[in-house]
Formats: sequence, C-alpha cells, structure tokens
Amino acid sequence: MRIIIAGCGKVGKSIIDSMTDDNHDITAIDTDPEVIENVSNTYDVMAVCGSATSREMLLSARVNKADLFIAVTQSDEVNMLSCFLAKRMGAKHTVARIREADYNEDGLNFIVNELELSMVLNPELTAAETLFDWLKLPSAVSVDNFAGKKLQLMEMIVRKNTYMCDTSLMELRKRCPAEFVVCAVQRDNTVHIPTGTFVLKEGDKVAFMMKRAETHKFLKGIGIAQKQWRDVMILGGSTTAYYLSKLLASNGYYVKIIERNEERCTDLAEILPAGATLIHGDGMNHDLLCEEGIQSTDAFVALTGSDEENILISFYAASQSVSKVIAKVNQNELADLAEKLGLESIVSPRKLVADALTRYARALNNTFSSKVETMYSLMDDRAEALEFRVLSDCKLIGKQLKELRLKPNYIIAGIIRGKETIIPGGDDIIAEGDSVIVVATDARLYDLGDMLR
Repeated sequence: MRIIIAGCGKVGKSIIDSMTDDNHDITAIDTDPEVIENVSNTYDVMAVCGSATSREMLLSARVNKADLFIAVTQSDEVNMLSCFLAKRMGAKHTVARIREADYNEDGLNFIVNELELSMVLNPELTAAETLFDWLKLPSAVSVDNFAGKKLQLMEMIVRKNTYMCDTSLMELRKRCPAEFVVCAVQRDNTVHIPTGTFVLKEGDKVAFMMKRAETHKFLKGIGIAQKQWRDVMILGGSTTAYYLSKLLASNGYYVKIIERNEERCTDLAEILPAGATLIHGDGMNHDLLCEEGIQSTDAFVALTGSDEENILISFYAASQSVSKVIAKVNQNELADLAEKLGLESIVSPRKLVADALTRYARALNNTFSSKVETMYSLMDDRAEALEFRVLSDCKLIGKQLKELRLKPNYIIAGIIRGKETIIPGGDDIIAEGDSVIVVATDARLYDLGDMLR
C-alpha cells in the first residue's frame, strides 16, 4: 500500500517503524529538517521536509495516489486540515490524531463526518481505556479484547505456590471449569505455542484466551481470588490521567491524582469528575506519597511525561506492597529494561496507536481471502494476536481444525459465529463470515491461508 505519514515525532516514528515491517510504500512528511534527516537515515522510506497543509507539498508526495494518509503532527488543527486536503486531492483513506478533550467530546462525530475521516486517533484516550481494562483484572499483566469484547486475551505471570506452577496444561484444563486456550508461553526470551503436555514454571508469562463472560470463573478455577478494588492513585495530571479518572470515577472507583505543576492543577480542578481528588505536590517525594496513603491504595499508575520517573516511582510503589502497579513507558529500550527488573505492567500510548494503524492498514488490503479486523502485540512484541473475518474463498472453510496442517508457530484461539462464541477444539470447523482469532509467534500473518503448511 502507498501510505503518507505527516508528522514524524515520537508517535509518527513508532508508526513508521511498525509500517515498514509490513513492507508498505511510505512517504514521511515533517517541517523539521533534522527530523527528516533522522527518519531518512533510519528507515527505508521517502522523507520530505515541508508542511502537510501545503498543496505543493502534498502534490510532490503524490497524495492523489495514496491509499492511506495519516496525520499525527503535534497540532490537532493541522492534522484535521491536512486530512481534509488529502481527501480532496485523492487520498482514499485519511486518519487524524485528535487529542484535545474539547474535540473528543460531543463534537467528534461531527468532525469525522464533515472532514470524511476514516479514523480518529487519540493516544491518551486509547491508553486510558487500556489501563481501565487492566485495572479491572488486577491479576493480569495485560488484557486485550476481541470480537466486540466477547473474547478476552489475558497475559499472566506464573507465581510460585499457585495452581499453575509446575502444572501441565492438560491438568490445568481438568481443574478449571471454564473453557480456555493457552495461546503462547514466554519463558526467558523464547515464546512457545504449547501442547497439552507443556508444564508451566515459575516466572512464565502465559497468554490465556477465554470467553469474556467466563473470566472470573476461569480465575477462580485456577485458584486466583479476585479482590474488588476501589482506590487508585495516579501520578501525573496528564491527559491520559484525566480520561482514566473519568472512566474509574464513573464506575465507582475512588481516584487520587498527584500533579506537581500548579497551573495544570488549576486546569484539572475545573474538569475532574466527582470521585476524583487532586493533590498539588511532587509525586517523586516519598513522604508525600506516604501521607496520601500509597501503602493502603489498591493500585498505582505512573503517568508523568518522564519514562524514567514513571519506572523509578513504580518500583517504589511496588516496594510499598501496592497490589497493582502500572507505568507509562514509551521508549522500547527502557520498557524492556524495566520488565527485566520486575515491572510487569507497562503501557505505551504511542505503541497502542502504531498497533491500531498497522491492523487498520492490513484490514484495507482486500487482496486476501480473510480480512484483519483486530490486532494486538503480546509477549513483549514476540507474538501477535489477530482477528480475521473469513471471506468466501478462504482455504480453511468447512474443514475440522484437527484436519488442518498448521505451521508450528500458529494457533487458532477463538471463533465467533454470529452470536456464538467458540473456544475451539479439534472437531470445530471454520465457516464463511466467522471471526477467527489467531496467535502467531516469530512471524507476521496477513491471511489465514498462510498458516497452512
């Protein structure tokens, strides 16, 4: 596909990095010559310096030939205007990053319709929604939803002296009354697609697929008690913190936000929902955190603008026996280091956006016999979970799963057929129109037929 990306900041570079892995023909635009030089030297893309709202610039980038135009500059207004111009000049699909809360409230549908946007990106809102899902299931490292939230994929760490530790998957299925599939297991730096004889060990990261309605039944079945949390402490009064506090407060949680910038506190105080408390102070000060009750809070979320601060204060929160600790970390190198040191739950808004656009680009490719509808990275980016819509010419239609000769790095983890949710077994078949969830390790999957030997 021909893709133009306007804006090569942190989010833009993450999108370029993800898109180039899918072998798209990419043109990058930015107004900063140094940024363009860096992009040109780092990625195999066409990089041009100029404004994405310039007709001449868009013409030189051949916007009329673009399958997808993505605007992720720092300005919502520039993003909207450049998408409007790109659409008028012939781009087939346009995506704009729109971050301001004023745009994302009641008037967003109006903007989308009037500008004919194909998609709107809000990294902060996406991160807040992801964090909310994680906080609802504190025993999970991460949670992803498929098929309109009918199926749920949970990553969990195997703890010592639990049902999972030193237990084969076959034995685990016998103990648990809920249906589930173990999609992948990460042990050290290797990701496995396990069989029933695979024995889980302490420290393994395991990806479980189950019906969302059976999540708590599953957790109880494997011996994990789910405490109902109510108190959440958030460090940093960012836009993500605002969105997250709204979600938590509207669902009965008590939220406390600590922000050091007085001006930002003033702005937040006017818009925070009931049930959220704002504290003006330096959240890196341990005495302040203790005064505000970090030792008794159920969950701690670090959302400052500094990856380093988020990591350090998250380790401190963990040392105070906070049950659930989450840090926002955008730099891949720092995220990997933090996880190796023991920080389990890390969210990256820019990565969430890159994943969203990668799956959207795959969904636009109509040359395959199946269509990507949802995609998530898991196991520290060593695996992908994808939701495909099965089209009429798919090679898998009508065959029992046990008859399929799948390559070793793929597993079919779920099937949605109309209102029916299926945790698949060997006797199940795939039909036209099904949504099929596949987990792939060490490979990129573009079509269901590619799984076959």
